[in-house]
Amino acid sequence: MATILITGASDGLGRALAEDLAADGRHTLLLHGRDPNRLSDVAAATGARTYRADLSSLAEVRRLAADVAAAHDRLDVLVNNAGVGFHATGTRRLTTPDGHELRLAVNYLAPVLLTRELLPLLRRSAPARVVNVASVGQQPIDFGDPQLTRDYTEVAAYCRSKLALIGHGLDLAEELSGSGVTVNSLHPASYMPTAMSRASGMDVVDSLEQGVAATRRLVEAPELADVTGRYFDGEREARASAEAYDAEFRRRLAVLTAELLRTDRPA
Repeated sequence: MATILITGASDGLGRALAEDLAADGRHTLLLHGRDPNRLSDVAAATGARTYRADLSSLAEVRRLAADVAAAHDRLDVLVNNAGVGFHATGTRRLTTPDGHELRLAVNYLAPVLLTRELLPLLRRSAPARVVNVASVGQQPIDFGDPQLTRDYTEVAAYCRSKLALIGHGLDLAEELSGSGVTVNSLHPASYMPTAMSRASGMDVVDSLEQGVAATRRLVEAPELADVTGRYFDGEREARASAEAYDAEFRRRLAVLTAELLRTDRPA
């Protein structure tokens, strides 16, 4: 039995993963979402404990971590699944209450911060796993314009946030080497039949079951117990974009991340 926290679990891949794991009756599931009605639905379907938070607010991310840590004495798996997708022709740039570009905040800063805040609990629970749901769509952040204030498109913002998440995951895996906490990222499947994919206007490519199987493998497959610092495309280990492995890119990303996470705190 494992205690598993899944963010973005009230819809799409997150909900399907939660229902798949719940069917076994072996795990304690902690499910995060933003919509209280959908959270109630998934709680009824899975018997899981739910946590509501808006991950566009970094203060709420910290509160979510504090609530989980206060209520549970262990956390075996953290699945950072919540995210904001894109409209293929979307060009409207939105910012969060903290002043960050929306997709950078929710798809990158939120999972980075949530993982950091829960690291003490994950370390105490080792062996433990962090699974970052990324994407095959990847672009490097422009450090001269990290908040994408120029030539904005939702696709570019989404792809930049996902490459950043993979790069940070590689750094974190190195940092946690020998701790018993592994960190891996994956592209679960392409354009599954979810609300996020429908909003993109793209045709369905892969089934939701494919995405669930790929993600669940990283959650609990015994053969991956000691595997860390990897990127998977579905169930196959793959290579992310080159920048994810570039030491200078990751150094600059780490500096930027620390700066952005400081700026949401009150003076």
